[in-house]
Amino acid sequence: MLDCLLDDCAATEWLGAQLAATLTPGCVLYLQGDLGAGKTTLVRGLLRALGHAGTVKSPTYTLVEPYQLQDWRLFHWDLYRLADAEELEFLGLRDQLDGEAALLIEWPERGLGELPAADLIISLGYAGAGRAARLEACSPRGAGMLAQL
Repeated sequence: MLDCLLDDCAATEWLGAQLAATLTPGCVLYLQGDLGAGKTTLVRGLLRALGHAGTVKSPTYTLVEPYQLQDWRLFHWDLYRLADAEELEFLGLRDQLDGEAALLIEWPERGLGELPAADLIISLGYAGAGRAARLEACSPRGAGMLAQL
């Protein structure tokens, strides 16, 4: 487990960039935290570090945003508006579990029973004017990611 304080949005993006260096196809990251806690900000930093130059927006209304990276894909899910976890089947989640894509999943508790197990759970919360982050490994892959940080 790793705990850190993030003073501002730039620090949250920096943490995302550090995570990018450890991310590989097949990784599953759960992103937890209240609305506005910095989940999408962290994803923005991660994607920019992986070379994505375009806009990074929260997939709150689309539920999923796909990103094609150099040799693999990344899917950013936001399950906040998911009515039923079984909807993930119709949204194509199973097709993304081919080991050639990384999944970043906000509000994973709304997809219980349908989601793959997390390698790493990242919890973000308010800490004064900044944020607090807790990273918890849930698999050997997740433990390796934490060791690299």
